Amino acid sequence: MSIFGFFSKQFVDVIDWVDEPGTLAIRYPMEDRAIQNGAQLTVRSGQIALFNNEGQLADAFLPGLHTLETSNLPVLTALLNWDKGFASPFKADVYFFSQKEQTGLKWGTAQPITVRDKEFGPLRVRAFGSYSFRVEDVAVFSVKMMGSLDRLTVADIEPQLRASIAAAVASALGGGDTAFLDLAANQSALSEKLKAAVEPAFEQWGLSCTSFYIESLSLPEEVQSHLDKASSMRVVGDLDRFLRFQSAEALETAAGQSGGVAGAGAGMAAGMAIGQSMSGAMGSGAAAPAASSDEAYPQIEKLHKLLTMGAITQAEFDAKKTELLGRIR
Repeated sequence: MSIFGFFSKQFVDVIDWVDEPGTLAIRYPMEDRAIQNGAQLTVRSGQIALFNNEGQLADAFLPGLHTLETSNLPVLTALLNWDKGFASPFKADVYFFSQKEQTGLKWGTAQPITVRDKEFGPLRVRAFGSYSFRVEDVAVFSVKMMGSLDRLTVADIEPQLRASIAAAVASALGGGDTAFLDLAANQSALSEKLKAAVEPAFEQWGLSCTSFYIESLSLPEEVQSHLDKASSMRVVGDLDRFLRFQSAEALETAAGQSGGVAGAGAGMAAGMAIGQSMSGAMGSGAAAPAASSDEAYPQIEKLHKLLTMGAITQAEFDAKKTELLGRIR
């Protein structure tokens, strides 16, 4: 090996890094070599290069081609007490950080969140969605997340980010006073609210949450089933609709039991028997009880929510509203 070849392997004269998908930062592999004074540093679009001397943050370089010398390394020059005419090779750690937006990441609540709903009481809600982020404050991110690591990826910090999201979502939903039906009906506004709740946690690590979306807001299956039945019963206000509801329920139950068609027929007969007994009671002269405005107006409000959700038609809503208003004494 020639003398020139030997010395060329001891010094670094070109420093650059090509982004890799999912990689947030790397420490440039110096392999115990010194940086040649006048070396070329290439910082590509969406990157920041940061010099570090024995754990102390030094000079940062934005995208562009840079010649490394005392004139553009003022912090490192001060830390190492270089003279203005210093031209010798030097040693320092060089870190590259990607500031590109990391997209398509998923979040979700591992456990249901208890929401105190004004209408239905305590509900256990699950939420899922997507988010994206980017490295915003390189200095903070370098100290709190990168440290002395050789490489840091999205996969390395994603569990920590998801945990902070889950905590922020639980706090925002659990401490809110918005009804569940209203939350589910306006997921865009809820996404913005939760994004604002998540941002402080990201900022402490030098990150910014660039987007945050709720894709699913749901109840446990058994709770949703009871809620659907309760909504159906609140909508039912006359004998005919009650009969239809009971018959459908009987058919559903009988279909899941042994007996096939015979079981279904028995279920329908049971529903008809209930309807006939009620019909007899109503036909004996019993009139619909009078209602106060304090009772009628909340019922109308609930019916309007069901109309908004598409659970009942406009005609059904109008008929029930007229009936309730007619009962007010």
